[in-house]
Amino acid sequence: MNYWLFKSEPSVFSFEALKAKGKAGTQWDGVRNYAARNNMKAMQVGDLGFFYHSNDGLNVVGIAEVCALAHPDTTSDDPRWECVDIRAVRDMPNPPTLEEVKANPKLAEMALVRLGRLSVQPVTPAEWKEVCRMGGLMPAP
Repeated sequence: MNYWLFKSEPSVFSFEALKAKGKAGTQWDGVRNYAARNNMKAMQVGDLGFFYHSNDGLNVVGIAEVCALAHPDTTSDDPRWECVDIRAVRDMPNPPTLEEVKANPKLAEMALVRLGRLSVQPVTPAEWKEVCRMGGLMPAP
């Protein structure tokens, strides 16, 4: 299993909105960055990802699961853009803030710290466990 981080402004698409989509989930569309697209192409069904609220909140608010492999993004006519489908798994009990993540030496190399603008990021297993610990999820899912 691989781990990821999905970033969204809560005013555009929040974790609450993802939860409202239910078990079917929804496509993670609108991504127009090659690195983020390539990350989605590497995803497998069952991979888990943090759901991060950017701009407003700046914290890891939940966990999502990839429920469909990369496929054409229906919000674009350009075949270069693909996306996966994700669904909500659970809320983060104590959502870690970006400030807390940046202050944790164990997370100094995390993409969220180094590549702040990337909307879909890889997360290492060690980073996954540490952010889950910080958020009150032990053992980490």
